[in-house]
Amino acid sequence: MSLFRDDGIVLRTQKLGEADRIITMLTRGHGRVRAVARGVRRTKSKFGARLEPFSHVDVQFFSKNSELVGRGLPLCTQSETIAPYGGGIVTDYGRYTAGTAMLETAERFTDHEGEPAVQQYLLLVGALRTLARGEHAPNLVLDAFLLRSLAVNGYAPTFGDCAKCGLPGPNRFFSVGSGGSVCADCRVPGSVVSSPQALELLGALLAGDWGTADAAEPRYVREGSGLVSAYLHWHLERGLRSLRYVEK
Repeated sequence: MSLFRDDGIVLRTQKLGEADRIITMLTRGHGRVRAVARGVRRTKSKFGARLEPFSHVDVQFFSKNSELVGRGLPLCTQSETIAPYGGGIVTDYGRYTAGTAMLETAERFTDHEGEPAVQQYLLLVGALRTLARGEHAPNLVLDAFLLRSLAVNGYAPTFGDCAKCGLPGPNRFFSVGSGGSVCADCRVPGSVVSSPQALELLGALLAGDWGTADAAEPRYVREGSGLVSAYLHWHLERGLRSLRYVEK
């Protein structure tokens, strides 16, 4: 029997029995973890309020095994709030839908429980903090998070030079299967003609150039979001359920 301590973001919760929940978290040291939190659905439980989606918590687990992830789910025995990001997210529809898509993306990119995914964890913490503060438009924060999640998982798109031959950009075609922008000679069936402004926006989001991103016109923001969604869908092999609710 072992105790483990870690900090993490609550991704989702599921009801278990009459008063318990299964909590899915993305943790700093153990990657994605599922644990049982007993009694948290009782009205008098203060513990349960800390284990809601978007919450950044310091948590203690109890496992009957020597490893946190193994046969049987560990118990979540203690939790302290680090940052209640949900308070700044759930009251605004745009932030809430964007945040829900972020949580789903983080879970999809960490499909092996117990494997550390520190970069994905840090990306999620930073994105939720920015979203909760309302520093930028929610759809821009979401697209930046999606692009950077793709990058840290080995799927970084290119928005300038040709993804196939390296021809210096800008290049006017975009192919999700080829890895981003492609030139006329490398164009493949299914490529779309993309505006230079939309590609510049996406490059800025990937690089963290918020001055350029915040100044983008709405039509290029919508176009860029469509390209990000298609690119993500291609690499995840199926789309995110929560993206359909995101305000465009």
